[in-house]
Amino acid sequence: MIIPVKILNLVIFSTIIFCSVSKNDSLSFYNYSAIDINQTLVQMDSFKGKNILIVNVASRCGYTPQYKGLQKLYETYKDNLVILGFPSNDFLWQEPGSNEDIKLFCKREYGVSFPIFNKVRVKGNNQHPIYQWLSDSKKNGWNDESPNWNFNKYLLNPDGKLLKFFGSNVEPLDTLITKSLVIKNIIK
Repeated sequence: MIIPVKILNLVIFSTIIFCSVSKNDSLSFYNYSAIDINQTLVQMDSFKGKNILIVNVASRCGYTPQYKGLQKLYETYKDNLVILGFPSNDFLWQEPGSNEDIKLFCKREYGVSFPIFNKVRVKGNNQHPIYQWLSDSKKNGWNDESPNWNFNKYLLNPDGKLLKFFGSNVEPLDTLITKSLVIKNIIK
């Protein structure tokens, strides 16, 4: 059977386009999941349509008081923003507690109501897949920076695209963060 060149080229072109789209889709932040502090699997696609601020947190760090600002940011913008806290013991063992200890600390000391996840590795060997995505430009589109300390922040827009990376010294209520949020008017 002889296939005309135009049809063959169309089939090859369509296959290349389909494979490229499939490859990019597999790199979406929304394809990932994590286990929260209550041991529930949370699909990141459940946060579609909101800004997402991902923060690696620790309870014995000089930046720990940022929990207060994170909670205030969350309360102020919760219709348009979700904050995802990922405890990590990667920096000078400043999060040594169990997940239950972390949960109690966050609630007791700062009244945290935004999602907190199980303690994870945010750098190096055994880095959590979400942090692999956040720190690999081939996956997220532009950023190769892993957290270099506790309370580093990654901001994603409502479409799940990584917008910005903020170091520990940027406070949660800093205008660098608040002016970067995509705010939708919500009529109640």
